[in-house]
This record gives sequence, C-alpha cells and structure tokens, in this order.
Amino acid sequence: MATILVVDDDASIREFVSLFLQQEFFLVKEASDGQEALEIAEEHEIDLAIIDIMLPKVDGWELCKEFRKLYDFPILMLTAKGETVQKIKGFNLGADDYMVKPFEPLELLVRLKALLRRYQINQSQTVQIGEFWMDKNTFKVALEKNSYDLPLKEFNLLYKLAEAPGRTFTREQLIDSIWGIHFSGNDRTLDVHINRLRERFKEQTYFQIKTIRGLGYRLEVLK
Repeated sequence: MATILVVDDDASIREFVSLFLQQEFFLVKEASDGQEALEIAEEHEIDLAIIDIMLPKVDGWELCKEFRKLYDFPILMLTAKGETVQKIKGFNLGADDYMVKPFEPLELLVRLKALLRRYQINQSQTVQIGEFWMDKNTFKVALEKNSYDLPLKEFNLLYKLAEAPGRTFTREQLIDSIWGIHFSGNDRTLDVHINRLRERFKEQTYFQIKTIRGLGYRLEVLK
C-alpha cells in the first residue's frame, strides 16, 4: 500500500484529498507547512508527495527542490498558480506533474496512479511500451522483431522521455540531462534530435513524442 504525503496549509483541502485517497486504499500523511513535510519525509517512507506552492516556513518551490535533492519519490504540485511560467518553474525544480486548483478528484487519482507506475519503471534500467523496448545497460532498442542502433544522444533522449510517459519535460531539463548544464549550443539541437526520433519511429503505433507549446516535450502512449 503506497503512502502519500499531502502538503497544504488549507486544512479543508488536506482533509478532502486525504479522505478521497484513503477511500482508494492509500495511506496518507498530512503536513500543513514545508518544514513539517520535510520532517515527516525523514521519519516515514513516502511513495509520492502532493504539495501546494504557497506554504508557510518552507514554500512549495523550496520544498520541491529539497525533496528532489534528498529523495527519489514522484512529486505532484497541486496549486492555484496555473500560469505557464509557474508550471515551467515547477518542472525545472523537479516536479513530475502539475495540477491547478480547483481540480477533479478522479483526475488527481489517475495522475497519481500514473506517477506511481512511472516511478516503478524508473527503478529499473529498462523501459517497455507495448512491443517497444529499451535497455539502458546495453543500449539496445527493439521494436517488435526489429532492433535499432541509435546514436548515444538519441538513445538517452528517447530513454529519458520513455521512462516517464505522460510527463512533460521542459527544454531546459532535457538539454541539461542529455547534453549537460554547460552545453554551449542552442535549442535547435534538441529539436533536431526530436525530429530524428520521430522520423525513425514514425511507422510504429505504440507512442508519440508530443510538443507541449511553451514548455517542452513529452512521450505519450498510444495503446
């Protein structure tokens, strides 16, 4: 049974989310501020954190950054701040998903379960989507009965997207992860690699790499 940490200074929101998740057989820990959330995470094994941005003591931005430094569980930001610039900041700090209040409880549940599944995939060195398969240890790529030899940067880029299907990665995150923070090229390099991957796998029906305007890219499962 997964343990979910709900961090919000609004007691009614915490109670509503907690009761809903408990009905779905999750264990729930609650924190009313960022400092309390850090203390709970230190004392208990947390599988996923749902955090607001406007928190006392340690705000959601700083909390997300600290969680990402210390732990490997997924983070879902649930906040009233819905501007694109706020979402980009959240993703850059390490959030895995971002929902804007008011929200639909069933959508929250679907996203939460998707993050938990994604996290389990991330613990291994292989990803599989239908008959598409990648092995990070051997750099092998297989699609149905065919194998592919990808250039290293293309492999790492596709693996990064495929290990977290449905997650939006900002352009900055992808460039830093694949080319390094000291990369001196331009954004066009990322676009070229994305287009090459799309061309290589344009005939398959298991996934697509989608452009998220103003943010970056994500890989979506088709079936």
